[in-house]
Amino acid sequence: MKAGIIGCGNICGIYIENLMKKFNNVELVALADKAAEKATATAEKYGIAACTSAEMLANPEIKIIVNLTTPDAHFKVNMAALNAGKHIYSEKPLAVWREEGAEIIRFANENNLYIGCAPDTFLGGGIQTCIKLINDGVIGRPVAATAFLMCRGHEHWHPDPEFYYKIGGGPMLDMGPYYLAALVTMLGSVKRVCGSAGISFPTRTITSEKKHGTIVEVETPTHIAGILDFECGAIGTVITSFDVCASDLPYIEIYGSDATLSVPDPNTFGGPVRLFRPERGEFLEMPLTFGYPENSRGLGLADMAKALQTGRKPRAGVDLTYHVLEAMT
Repeated sequence: MKAGIIGCGNICGIYIENLMKKFNNVELVALADKAAEKATATAEKYGIAACTSAEMLANPEIKIIVNLTTPDAHFKVNMAALNAGKHIYSEKPLAVWREEGAEIIRFANENNLYIGCAPDTFLGGGIQTCIKLINDGVIGRPVAATAFLMCRGHEHWHPDPEFYYKIGGGPMLDMGPYYLAALVTMLGSVKRVCGSAGISFPTRTITSEKKHGTIVEVETPTHIAGILDFECGAIGTVITSFDVCASDLPYIEIYGSDATLSVPDPNTFGGPVRLFRPERGEFLEMPLTFGYPENSRGLGLADMAKALQTGRKPRAGVDLTYHVLEAMT
């Protein structure tokens, strides 16, 4: 199926490379960006045509729009693509607000259009192995979970970090999708959430080279602590923060009645997966029992194309992504 990418930012390259080399059921034929020179430069690098968004949406050969814009533009771009009769695969989150996500889904359903949405990292070998261990009863009954994203923010390395501190940014909407998608695919749906959030620093100073010294006004919470009650009975604790200097906390741990499962970084596709059994008295690394442990961004898109061809739901589809958006917001 022919696809076009709108948004040629930091993550665009790995999508293009994987669609060209790893997945053979999606043909990337066009690139667009609101900064035309960025689309042109990326297109020349990879030998793909550059065009405007309007030209891409008007092209009848392109069936899927891959939305890699910043979060504040996701709703607008996703709706424009749907109105043009295109299926969409969007970077996370599907939208900034739950009501926007619901509107995207309603329109897509009424027009028989498919929606896929990152993250697709849970489809990789690491978390798929964890899902199987839990489903096979290796840890017993899940009773609790913890998930932590603890860092100082992105202004010291990202070339254009301003959006991380605007509405639609922040550590929950930025990184929460990886953590919550992993938790939901391992433990099932969430029935109740509560939390607290705050802005620890009202301004941020960019220290990366491109915009060094620029001061950014912070408009969104940068430290969020939440509790998730899962339908299965497990209780989850989640903290996402751009406000800490360093941390030794784990990415994700699942605590069962019989064992503890250490889950790899949900922003990656691989391991390590480690299991602690009381009788062994130590964490032991478990072999990955599924493929795609390497950086396989675009796997969810390839799966959606397969779903379109076979008439099933995509795995990184609206049921999961809207449930995650609902919990985050």
